[in-house]
Amino acid sequence: MQVGIVSDTHDNTGLVDAAVDTFADAGVETVVHCGDFVAPFSATPWDGDWEFYAVRGNNDGEWDLQSAVEEFGTYMGEMGELTLDGAEVAVYHGTSGAIVDALIECGTYDYVFTGHTHDRGAEEYEGTTRINPGGIGIPPAPDDFSVATLDTDTGDVTFHELE
Repeated sequence: MQVGIVSDTHDNTGLVDAAVDTFADAGVETVVHCGDFVAPFSATPWDGDWEFYAVRGNNDGEWDLQSAVEEFGTYMGEMGELTLDGAEVAVYHGTSGAIVDALIECGTYDYVFTGHTHDRGAEEYEGTTRINPGGIGIPPAPDDFSVATLDTDTGDVTFHELE
């Protein structure tokens, strides 16, 4: 199964549209947004031919994002747990580094999807892989906006830079 992972889109509709197109081209079946849409209008482009899940980011608190997402997907609140193609996944925006570390180190999850830092990367710790797809290039994050795809059959993570 191809899973699309995105975070920290911060109302940038051009990048959201590019991410939606990237996931469609990659044959993604499930999209997970790790928070910081910012406003509800940034959620609606994700209504597509896939299952959609989202958590709240630290910049989403002032808006009724839940209602916008629940029109087509699942809003999981501050943190969520999913089983995707047999893989156990925790989804959390990443605001607390201690919580991110605890999710990774507890040994319960195959994958932990986070955002918040805008710094893309994938790292493995004792059987758990943390994936941060990146975000809009806000310093000190060094990279351009990117999203990630995860192939649950192989465990391969691919980052896609978008402009």
